[in-house]
Amino acid sequence: MPKLLYASTSPYSSKVRMAAAYAGIAVDLVPVKTEDKPAELISANPLGKIPVLVLEDGRTVHDSRAITQHLNRLSKNALFPRNPDKRLEAEVLEALADGICDCALSMVYERRTRPEAMVYQPWLDRQWGKITVALDLLNANPPKLPKKITAGHMALRACLGYLALRFGGQWEKGRGRLTRWAARFDEKFPELKGCVPG
Repeated sequence: MPKLLYASTSPYSSKVRMAAAYAGIAVDLVPVKTEDKPAELISANPLGKIPVLVLEDGRTVHDSRAITQHLNRLSKNALFPRNPDKRLEAEVLEALADGICDCALSMVYERRTRPEAMVYQPWLDRQWGKITVALDLLNANPPKLPKKITAGHMALRACLGYLALRFGGQWEKGRGRLTRWAARFDEKFPELKGCVPG
């Protein structure tokens, strides 16, 4: 069985866990702490980042988007539509959700790794500005939630879960459509709720 090196708070790990569960692909979940730089993680991904999928033959797949593409191929397109336009839409949604997470994570690391006196507020403001523009766009036109969802939907749910974890009470105001979208996702796909960052 393939192994997934992951962290429960990571939105990228969350997306991949959802994708594997939704596609019906069994993976052995191996929690890791990236700050400890465990040998198993570094040998699987020299960047020391998660998630990493370690295949049964020892090959590794890292970067969450590479993993969702791999899982999609294994599952014969359970995660991305075959239709080129719909597939592009799913890939763009996944990239947007991941990009929001990139900005949010950089804010978390700015506060976590620097002494308080050295935290650079203009950097935080710039990242938050990117997040708010993207969230406003999504709130104005939330993606539909059909019976068959895509990795893009899962990426967005993971993203909103991460924002609720790290920026709860800050991102929701004025974005009722997006918060309702997350609640509907959890209602329609309760089997994926346990994968949301927490």
